[in-house]
Amino acid sequence: MKFRQALFWDTDPKTIDVKKNAQYIIERVADFGNDKEARWVLDFYKQKLLRKVITKSRCLRPETKLLWTLMTQK
Repeated sequence: MKFRQALFWDTDPKTIDVKKNAQYIIERVADFGNDKEARWVLDFYKQKLLRKVITKSRCLRPETKLLWTLMTQK
């Protein structure tokens, strides 16, 4: 996936590794991503990893955590 600069304003999106930077990507897309990016995250990463990142994240807004917790339920 080609990431938007607006989504990753603090780094060069071309240098992001989808495996190594999974938590970073999931958190950014959860909080600031559009529909296409959210769908990509949901399809690309395993549900177990998504739930782990969402529940343990200390930087996500409460509304974001609630929405993504519901979206990643079995």
